[in-house]
Amino acid sequence: MNSSLAHPLHLRPVDLVLVAVYLVGITLFGLRFRKSRGSSLRSYFLADRDLPWWAIALSIVAAETSTLTIISVPGLAFGGDFGFLQIGLGYLVGRIVICILFLPRYFRGEMLTAYQLIGQRFGTRLHRFTAGLFLVMRAAAEGVRLFAVAIVVGIAIGTGDVASIAILSALTLLYTFEGGMTAVIWTDVVQMFLYVCGSLVALATVCHKIAGGWSGLIAGASAAHKLTMLHFSWSLAATYTFQAGVVGGCFITMASHGTDQLMVQRLLAAKNLRESRLALLASGAVVFFQFTLFLLIGAGLWVFYGTAGAPGLSSDRIFPAFIVQEMPVGIAGLMIAAILAAAMSNLSAALNSLASTAVVDFYLPRYPDISDALRTRLSRLMTVVWAAVLFALAMLSRGGGHVVEIGLSISSVLWGAMLGVFLLGTLSRRADERGTLIGMAAGVLINLFLWFQPHALSFVIAGRTVVFPKIAWTWWVVAGSLVTCAVGYAVSLVFPESQTNHEEVFPR
Repeated sequence: MNSSLAHPLHLRPVDLVLVAVYLVGITLFGLRFRKSRGSSLRSYFLADRDLPWWAIALSIVAAETSTLTIISVPGLAFGGDFGFLQIGLGYLVGRIVICILFLPRYFRGEMLTAYQLIGQRFGTRLHRFTAGLFLVMRAAAEGVRLFAVAIVVGIAIGTGDVASIAILSALTLLYTFEGGMTAVIWTDVVQMFLYVCGSLVALATVCHKIAGGWSGLIAGASAAHKLTMLHFSWSLAATYTFQAGVVGGCFITMASHGTDQLMVQRLLAAKNLRESRLALLASGAVVFFQFTLFLLIGAGLWVFYGTAGAPGLSSDRIFPAFIVQEMPVGIAGLMIAAILAAAMSNLSAALNSLASTAVVDFYLPRYPDISDALRTRLSRLMTVVWAAVLFALAMLSRGGGHVVEIGLSISSVLWGAMLGVFLLGTLSRRADERGTLIGMAAGVLINLFLWFQPHALSFVIAGRTVVFPKIAWTWWVVAGSLVTCAVGYAVSLVFPESQTNHEEVFPR
């Protein structure tokens, strides 16, 4: 058992200086794009649709992996195996479905948010309901992400959770207030390359400290079955199985990248449909590589620290602690800086998407004639409001468990119903607004039931005991979307609403 974690978990002075220098440098880099914001919402939220596909792809990767992946996925391998990688297979399948099903619809009009499409297909009520659901879902998930970054800050410089969250919120608010989508995406590109390179150095450092190097890592991890990826089981209670990974991961990606404004906004920033598809598909390959990289790091950390684990630390804190204690002087500082900067950029994009939805989907329909200058000022004001909301939610997110699983679980509760609405609008001409709203409510209720279900439930039916298992979060989006579609279609069919749907948005 390695005892190095008994030492104070703070960065050395040289590394602290590097963290400060990098944060200043990346902020100045982002600020150089201020003039590209322009005075229109299209310029501020979509970067004038003038960004190359590869930059958008890397930005998607940075948003999807960010700090949750960097600090928590190694912890999953440290405490388990490579089963999480099965979800990556589903992520690839889901991207293909989005390219075929959703992206062509988004590029048929001048849209700023994903929920404008729902408004065109169904009407105002469902438009606002889906947009409101996004605001709740994204704010809750980003609150968890913000707390995840605070873990790294606290370990690196010794601040508590409250101070760490306050520092990150203030810096990110300044960064977002001065930058637009152009700054967000280009800083994502720089930061992604930096944290991937830093992670490769971390893996090399782990190998160097393990007897036998890379071969020792593979041998030790294999002997403990840490490298096992595929788990074939039909149990709905098992989180990481092949079925849950491919099917559940596909539905999660369809929801997160096809209906969530955080990702859709990036895809809408592409020059055209072809480049948007290229960006989405390329991001899937890079994400799969990153999942593998971070799981390898986690397996290596298990071999390095030994079977007894690290005393006094949860698995989410293992990798940050290793960075601070074991990585070379200078490299540790750059790695922490990259994690923080990538997280700030991701949080900046979240604030941008929350502000765009609040303004475009709620304010502008009521006051469509306000000037572009006033629209931009209102967007910046909403950015401040959402920064305060995320700070409060991050404070509520403190607690046990893998933060990556907590973040995905929160999102999965509402993603299912959201995806069901988009599937109904895309695949059915019979679905109407009222029926879809009822179906969406049913989808949310079933996901809330699955989330709060404490354990397997037993029922006695006709003298026989029937057990309803505790469903793993990887199946929640599947369940929510199928219930939404089934109930929404049935209500629309049995109790049709007298209305004119804008079916030209979704032609056969």
